[in-house]
Amino acid sequence: MKVLIAVTHLLGTGHLARALTLGRAFGAAGHDVTVLSGGQPAPQLDYSGVRLIQMPPIASDGTNFTRLLDANGGDVDGAYRDRRKAAALGALHDIKPDVLILELFPFGRRSLSEEFLALLDAAVNQSPRPRVLCSIRDILAPPSKPSKAERAEQILSQHFDGVLVHSDPHVTTLADSWPTTEALSKKLMYTGYVAPEAAEPHPMETGQDEVLVSAGGGSVGQALFECAIDAARLTTHHWRLLVGGKDREDRISQLRQRAGALNITIEGVRPDFRQMLHGAACSVSMCGYNTALDLLQTGAPSVLVPFDDGGEVEQTLRARSLASQSAMEVLKSSDATPERMAALVEKVVQEGRRHDDTLLMDGAARSVEIVENLLQEAA
Repeated sequence: MKVLIAVTHLLGTGHLARALTLGRAFGAAGHDVTVLSGGQPAPQLDYSGVRLIQMPPIASDGTNFTRLLDANGGDVDGAYRDRRKAAALGALHDIKPDVLILELFPFGRRSLSEEFLALLDAAVNQSPRPRVLCSIRDILAPPSKPSKAERAEQILSQHFDGVLVHSDPHVTTLADSWPTTEALSKKLMYTGYVAPEAAEPHPMETGQDEVLVSAGGGSVGQALFECAIDAARLTTHHWRLLVGGKDREDRISQLRQRAGALNITIEGVRPDFRQMLHGAACSVSMCGYNTALDLLQTGAPSVLVPFDDGGEVEQTLRARSLASQSAMEVLKSSDATPERMAALVEKVVQEGRRHDDTLLMDGAARSVEIVENLLQEAA
């Protein structure tokens, strides 16, 4: 089976990381997998088992997702969009996939509708026609107006065979963040969480008994890091800040100046972060999909500070859904004082690690099974 997964991440790298986890699962099952990536290159991620096609990359202007920037930081123009569309259509033509999976669209990435619809039109007219699926995380950004939900459902009915919802429905359903009609519900297939294979504890015990502060792989979280530095002064724990983004070196320099003589570690994001969580005293982080899964897998006591810049609500909804777990506290960014952060860190550390093995964490393997069954039914 040939699988083509199309994904464009605009701010952080979470969408691409999840698509790669899905791709590796298809590869491990013996399938030929290509990931068509339209966001900025992210060489720190794991591309094993998949073929990568990099489109002319774009990024959002921070949380302004209506303004798209090209590889040089300029505004994306018509010619650049045409190059992206040509790359996507060329990949579809060359690969002739049995399965086409679009990450997020049409529930999101509306600013890229033209290229996604061109890809969908070409796919449904291809002979033989590939199975077309949408892949979405547990929580979506709710539509700002009913017409957006209606348009998404129209596109789904015209082009898609189903929607892979990467969530444990006992914890979160799509209806928690998106209006679900009877027709849409019939297309939903819950897979469980798409998580990488659980990491082993760190062989060097790096991060042991530390407070790990992270904000994903993008250029966000500076206010979180600044608050964490001041909170670290109020506790006896050693704190370690992991800073992402292409501008990480400048940001790290600024944070080190703020910390002064404080005994704290401030460095770039690390590939062994998931291993470090096993021994950490506590995690202080945003609540993106992949980070949330890392915390659930390791049971690390956690203070969740959801990303809510620009009116974003996805992480807030996710954090609230997870707050029923033990040793997980939510700290709104507007309430994030050093004193409050330090107090919550102490609270979850005292509560200790979670040990819950009932959550559905095999969503990648389950997604492969669902797609394989769809193809068998069509044969």
